[in-house]
Amino acid sequence: MARVPVPERGQPLDLSYIYALATAVNDVSDEIASNSYNYLTIDTQTAGRQSVKTAEGKILGGYVEVATNRTVSAGNEQEFSYNFEDFRYAPIVTATPVNVGNTPAGRNVSVIIKNITTSSVNGIVRFNAPGDVSLAVNLIIVGIPNKL
Repeated sequence: MARVPVPERGQPLDLSYIYALATAVNDVSDEIASNSYNYLTIDTQTAGRQSVKTAEGKILGGYVEVATNRTVSAGNEQEFSYNFEDFRYAPIVTATPVNVGNTPAGRNVSVIIKNITTSSVNGIVRFNAPGDVSLAVNLIIVGIPNKL
């Protein structure tokens, strides 16, 4: 890819420099537009498979505290929810437990996503072992934003 030299402070911008800038921008545009892997494809519940340019997609990372210094019994459940800005369709969401307290009970949990809408995700953490726990959930949310 072409590299355009940075002008010196106070240097007048002449036609050849502006031409080099325009050529470099066009080269980048051509390279991005020609690659088929530069698309984000989401399988939606309501509209089937949808694709947009990767730059037009939206990826969020969320963090929800579920339990802080709490004693749980095996089989206990704790609901969680996370709100975000509107997506055009319900996004793809991945939820991963984070054993903040590094306890045995925190290592034996299940995360279940109950519902995903265009602006929120709701789920349950099921504790499979008794004990003290401090737990959070990391969320990765990938989708097509409502405003393109």
